[in-house]
Amino acid sequence: MLKTAYFSIQYRTRWGESLTLESDGVRYPMHWSEGGAWSVTIADCPDSLLADYGYLVIEDGLVTRTEWDRHHRKPSREREPRYLDAWIDCPVAGCPFPRRHSAPVFDRPGFRCAGTAVPVFSLRSAQSFGVGEFLDLIPLADWAARTGQQVIQLLPINDTSRQGGWDDSYPYSPVSSFALHPIYMHLPAAGVRQDAVYKRLKAELEALPALDYPRVAAAKRRLLHRAFEQNGVRDLAQPACRAFLQKNEEWLEPYALFCAERDGDDPDFYRWEQYHLDIQFRKAVRHAHDKGVYLKGDLPIGVGADSVDAASFPELFNLDSQAGAPPDFFSRDGQNWGFPTYNWEAMERDGYRWWRRRLEKMAVYFDAYRIDHILGFFRIWEIPRPEKSGRAGHFNPALPYSREEIAAMGLPEAGLFLEDPHRPGFLHPLISPDTSALSTGQKAGFDALYTDFFFHRHNEFWRRNALRKLPTLLSCTGMLACGEDLGMVPDCVPEVMEREKILSLEMQRMEKGRPWPVLSVCTTSSHDMDPLRRRDGGDLSPEDCRRIVREHLLAPSMLAILPLQDWLSLSGKLRRADAAAERINDPADPHNHWCWRMHLSLEDLNAEASFAAEVRALVEESGRL
Repeated sequence: MLKTAYFSIQYRTRWGESLTLESDGVRYPMHWSEGGAWSVTIADCPDSLLADYGYLVIEDGLVTRTEWDRHHRKPSREREPRYLDAWIDCPVAGCPFPRRHSAPVFDRPGFRCAGTAVPVFSLRSAQSFGVGEFLDLIPLADWAARTGQQVIQLLPINDTSRQGGWDDSYPYSPVSSFALHPIYMHLPAAGVRQDAVYKRLKAELEALPALDYPRVAAAKRRLLHRAFEQNGVRDLAQPACRAFLQKNEEWLEPYALFCAERDGDDPDFYRWEQYHLDIQFRKAVRHAHDKGVYLKGDLPIGVGADSVDAASFPELFNLDSQAGAPPDFFSRDGQNWGFPTYNWEAMERDGYRWWRRRLEKMAVYFDAYRIDHILGFFRIWEIPRPEKSGRAGHFNPALPYSREEIAAMGLPEAGLFLEDPHRPGFLHPLISPDTSALSTGQKAGFDALYTDFFFHRHNEFWRRNALRKLPTLLSCTGMLACGEDLGMVPDCVPEVMEREKILSLEMQRMEKGRPWPVLSVCTTSSHDMDPLRRRDGGDLSPEDCRRIVREHLLAPSMLAILPLQDWLSLSGKLRRADAAAERINDPADPHNHWCWRMHLSLEDLNAEASFAAEVRALVEESGRL
């Protein structure tokens, strides 16, 4: 029942600060009165607001402080209830974070731990079916716990199914930002009979050294359809399934209808699939938590232009543009990821509801998350369609120069600038300009302009742009936030990450010219580069790998998360014979086959007691046990 509710809180603000009450992305500005009391009266106050709200400190239009935790109240029977609150401060002495995490271990002062990074599709077990599955996380969590590790980091696990070909193996272009990928389903747990056909297919697919994505996806879909025909009606009628469908209706209904229209299928099949995927993933998460192991997810910066998200909310995307990255360490031609950029102005109007729902869905399964390309929250490298090369891109948002400014500098446009597609008459310096025809004076002038534009001009502009959205998104869940902040990073990025306590990513191969901070994740390699063994172009010995791994474990970084390949490189017995076959992705190849799988099973890995003891000893020696 809607009522008029009165909220009040004591808070001593500084000059220029004000308070606002926030719930579900909606802000209610408060009024100050003598004695430091801030209050607001909300007409037609819904019960959902009472269930979850918080107070924010606002200065110059930006959130400068949030509460440690949220307020949760039950509806009052009074006609015009009054709620007198106290600001919720952190109760943990020495905690470095401004907000409570759902895994309290992260808030422990001085906490440091080790972990393993591996894609779900790369896991191999006695039960898998040519691809890793959610239930394979159970034996992986057993190994992590046995070796003293506390974090398992995954690549994105959302559905990327389109045509069933190799391009669908790219995990950073989801067709839904909410739906789980059906390829990670353990078939027998969803009702697939383990008959002769199943066993033959399983043996054939498991005998392959790598994932055959098209074949596995087609086989699983065929077998799941058969199980749905036999059990779907019964499963969908179960109270637990009905509760799942109701709770997830906001994203699940458009997803099911989208997939059904695309495939000419029954929408109930996709609802049924997601129900079983949720059951299996939750089971793996519970087991990991029981072992003291936490899961870290991966939040892709974009979604496909052909996704259900873009179809359902076209106003939230710039569908005439493509996101990517400028030329860098990973690719000399830059990267074109193919998905549209965001219309942040439209997203801001409803309090970033789509983003908040996306993160809330992740928080069902994950305790921490990697923000893929965190620079995208400051600015994105935007490439107009139908351009292909990342060299043809520009930053959005940006502060381009007017044509008159360029002329006043005595600089030509050809070979040096490109016109802003959204603002005719304004020019961006090319990321790879041709300065060969410039005079000495012109070249010096352009070099100064180039340096200013890419490293200084936008710092305050991009800082404010990020701070308009990040505090809201970071506050909507209790997941620990970690940012992928490699590449061409402006000065405002580490400043904002430090302010919001977002863990940075540190790698010896991409040093940033400063000591690694405590609030960081250090790693020996990533899915976008060669594994540790091939760091110097050859094949490092187990002894050399052990030295480098030890350096990372002894680093001050809160989290030391190493790819599974790099842990295995410590053992001459367990490491793969061909080091080159352990690379997961080549960023320069837009059609890379994401197909790397473990060459040994998780059962075999867990049986290696001496190796587990070696890893545990390294973890314990570094103070991360």
